[in-house]
Amino acid sequence: MKRDNRKIALIGTGMVGMSYAYALLNQGVCDELVLIDVNRERAVGEAMDLNHGLAFSGSSMKIYAGSYRDGTDADIAVICAGVAQKPGESRLNLLKRNMTVFESIVDPIKASGFNGIFLVATNPVDVMTHITCAISGFNPRRVLGTGTALDTARLRYLLGEYLRVDPRNVHAYVIGEHGDTEFVPWSQAMVATKSVSALCDESHGSVCAGDLEKISEEVRTAAYKIIEAKNATYYGIGMAMTRITKAILGDEHSVLTVSAMLRGEYGQNGVFVGVPCIINQNGIQRVLTLDLNDEELKKLDQSCQTLKRCYEELDD
Repeated sequence: MKRDNRKIALIGTGMVGMSYAYALLNQGVCDELVLIDVNRERAVGEAMDLNHGLAFSGSSMKIYAGSYRDGTDADIAVICAGVAQKPGESRLNLLKRNMTVFESIVDPIKASGFNGIFLVATNPVDVMTHITCAISGFNPRRVLGTGTALDTARLRYLLGEYLRVDPRNVHAYVIGEHGDTEFVPWSQAMVATKSVSALCDESHGSVCAGDLEKISEEVRTAAYKIIEAKNATYYGIGMAMTRITKAILGDEHSVLTVSAMLRGEYGQNGVFVGVPCIINQNGIQRVLTLDLNDEELKKLDQSCQTLKRCYEELDD
């Protein structure tokens, strides 16, 4: 990866894409940002809007509207394009509507000579990441989706509120499909070095266990509630994408719950699913395998089987 000019090609300048771009600018994450959209006029306007705020930022980022050819030397190609999720529509139902869109995106990016990392945010993100990998032919470790990164942030926020602890000291994950079959492996949830189950035993006992399940359900349904209230979600995912981008460009070796292809981990193969991974300049350095109990392994298998059925639908 180049060190002298950190470049991102952003495909899709809707609310998700521009929330991401805005976060990139305010955090000074990259040196160059090219905005690509089927509606070029919109991309031009968005670039102008961001550029007019440069004087108020600590960044000297180069921002402009471009084409797929401008992605040739990008470090990361970030895909946010796709049809919008309708109120009450499951992420899996978005699949076929977004397939055609991705075929028109990934092929020209690859044809440009792009040799960086794909980061996918379009829902259903695990399946769309699988599609991106299949179309591009890239090494699966260089193709990742946002997965359950935002779900994990929601969990840490809610758990921190419940336990009255700073969310940054809550170490718990949401894993599986970014959608209806995702779950929290509570056996692995920690506050600092103390397990959440031990904290429950010390304070609320069985009442706490019930509350944890309510928190898990609230995390799982959060996006639907936000969509019902304002038709879309974008700020949180934009910040999650920015965090993943920083981990890649900074070669951080940070642990984030992204959509990654499992290749033997948890007894699964060939499926992209949200799991904790070590992220560095090459993409996914490795999947960080959790010591799940039998019930949690069963839930993860159910989630993987749901995604595999989607793959089968693609072949029909």
